[in-house]
Amino acid sequence: MEKIFFLLYFAFIIFYIASLWIVLTKAGQPGWAILIPFYNTYVLLMVGGKPGWWLLLMFIPLVNIVVSILMTVGISVNFGKGTGFAVGLIFLPFIFFPILAFGEAKYISQP
Repeated sequence: MEKIFFLLYFAFIIFYIASLWIVLTKAGQPGWAILIPFYNTYVLLMVGGKPGWWLLLMFIPLVNIVVSILMTVGISVNFGKGTGFAVGLIFLPFIFFPILAFGEAKYISQP
């Protein structure tokens, strides 16, 4: 039973990584960046239209929550999605990032 759980969990992790890889690729960033700690957050900040120095804010407790929410909202907006989709990305990223990856969403960089 534990082996089945482990295999399902492993498959889920691979699927989630593949989804984020495709989202980064759609945004014109290197997909492999999702595999590198800290750099993946930096690249997600870029995709969300936030400045790179916000990565430093991720080390401050409670501020990192606000930065993560703003980054996720920025990703949603830059893919042409609304507030409801941003809420979905915040609370159910394992469902909504695959929707961005495998759906018809296109990256639209906001000025």
